[in-house]
Amino acid sequence: MNPVMPIAGWLWVKRGFFLFRQQPAEMLTLFFSYMFIVMGIGLIPKAGEFLPLLLIPVFSMSFMQACDQIENGVKVYPNLLMLGFRSEAFGRLLALGALYVIAIALAIFVSSWVDGGALFDFLSTQKPVDPEAPPDSRLFSGILVAALIYMPALMAFWFAAPLIMWKKMSVGKAIFYSFFTVKRAGKAFLLYAAAWMLIAGILPALISVLVAVIIGDAVFVMLAMLPISALLTTILYCSFYPTYRDIFGKPEIKTQA
Repeated sequence: MNPVMPIAGWLWVKRGFFLFRQQPAEMLTLFFSYMFIVMGIGLIPKAGEFLPLLLIPVFSMSFMQACDQIENGVKVYPNLLMLGFRSEAFGRLLALGALYVIAIALAIFVSSWVDGGALFDFLSTQKPVDPEAPPDSRLFSGILVAALIYMPALMAFWFAAPLIMWKKMSVGKAIFYSFFTVKRAGKAFLLYAAAWMLIAGILPALISVLVAVIIGDAVFVMLAMLPISALLTTILYCSFYPTYRDIFGKPEIKTQA
């Protein structure tokens, strides 16, 4: 593993934008294909509530492999979404996904002690947020507590999927290495998170104000935010790869879809 300087957090963000610029249409196509599949899975009765979470590690490797291909000058195609399903590591990635579900459920469960179940109700009912309604302090408290509870799990999961697939580690070993690697590079990850919070907060706000001033219609503001949200999310996914690349080096296993 390579040593990590705090400034690396900002460089990871910049590298994510750079990777996206190499194949923007291809990465957006990959992202929208992924969203289409997730929405389809979500229509499955009962199972559709947790299957998208269970499959996060499987699908995440599609974006990691896509970035590796971009770095190598190889064109990205939507069939990369099947990469994890065809891998010999599929079972371990699925086991990791089960731990994702458990960790999120535990975080929401603990948060209910603070917010009286406000966060759970918000997630389960999936009601749209009413901009006219006053902010719910209970919901904010629940989100904050859930985020704090989930933080160690996020550290443990951050590198787990690529370590399982590219380094052929067991689930337990990958989680162990991921947690302590993120802990050791904590300052870089804090800068990385802060940079993304600023980008995700300031850019959409500026665009929404601009659209509101020019058009003055809330519906158009919401419509303008959809492509911006998709764009930033795809670039965020692209920035995951440099965090692995800088610490663990180039993937040792070249897996093609």
